[in-house]
Amino acid sequence: MVIRTGSFADAARQLGYTGSAVSQQISSLERSIRMPLFERSAHSVRPTQAAHFLAEQSQEVLQNITALEDELVLLGEGQLGRLRLGSFPSASQRLLPQALAILLAGQPLVEVTLDEAEPRDLIVGLEEGGLDLALVYRYDLVPQRWSRSLSRKALLDEELVLLLPEGHHLVGVEDLHLSALAGERWISTKEGTAGTIALTRRCAAEGFAPTVAVRSNDYDTIRSFVRCGLGIALVPALSHVESAGVSSSRLSGLGVRRHVFVQHRGAGTNPVMMHALAAIEAATESLTRNYPGVTLPRA
Repeated sequence: MVIRTGSFADAARQLGYTGSAVSQQISSLERSIRMPLFERSAHSVRPTQAAHFLAEQSQEVLQNITALEDELVLLGEGQLGRLRLGSFPSASQRLLPQALAILLAGQPLVEVTLDEAEPRDLIVGLEEGGLDLALVYRYDLVPQRWSRSLSRKALLDEELVLLLPEGHHLVGVEDLHLSALAGERWISTKEGTAGTIALTRRCAAEGFAPTVAVRSNDYDTIRSFVRCGLGIALVPALSHVESAGVSSSRLSGLGVRRHVFVQHRGAGTNPVMMHALAAIEAATESLTRNYPGVTLPRA
C-alpha cells in the first residue's frame, strides 16, 4: 500500500491506521531484514529495489496463506482429506463400490485408501491409528470381543448359503436340514477362522463333525472346488455368486448368520469419516433391498 500511494500517511488512511504506526512497522521491518525499504524525503517516500522485491514475493505468500485457509475450512468440513478404510473381500466387492461412489460424488477431493484383512487385524489397525474406519463381521456361535475404544454400528445380516455340485443327490430337496449332510465332505475356510468355527459348532449340535476335504479363504476358489465335486460348502450371502455347475440352497433351521458391522475411531480424528459412514449406510440400504439373503439387522 505504501508503494502504491507513495506516502506513509496516505497508506495509513486507507488501511485505517495512524501514519506513525505504519512508519514504525516499516522501520521495524527494515531493521529485521537489515535493508532500507524506502528513501524518505520531506513530502514523500520512494521504494527501494528491496521494497519492490518484497512486495512482489509477499503477494504469492498471501495467496498461499489464503489458499491454505480455504483448504483448512474444507478439511474441517470433511470435504478434503484422506480416508483410510479397512474391509474384508466380500464387503469390498458388494458394498464398497456403491458406498465409495456416493462418498466421492459428494466429496470429490477426498482420497480413499483400502486395506483388506480379517476382522481381528482390521480392529488392531483401528486401535493403532492406521485405519479410520473398517467393515468387520462376526458369526453366530463365535463370540467376538470388541474394543471399547472404538465405535460400532450394525450394518446387515447375511444368511449362509449351501453350495452343492450339480447332480448332487440333495439338489432340489425341500426343507433340507444340516443333519442330512453328516456324511458329506466339506470345503471350508482355514482352521481358526470364524466361518469354520461356526460350522464346526453347528454341526456338533447335530451330533457330527464335518469332514473337511480342502480349505481356502477365497470364496471363488471354494466355489470352483464345489463345482469339481470335491465337496459341499456353506458360504455367506455376500460371497455367493450364481455359477454354472454349482447349485445353491438354504438350510432349514440353520440358525447361524454372519453379521456385518462398521467400526470407527472417534469422529474428531477425521472429519471425512462422518460422510463415509452416511455413504456406507445408504449403500447398505440399497444392497439389502436388492441382494438375496442380505437383510438389515434385526431389532
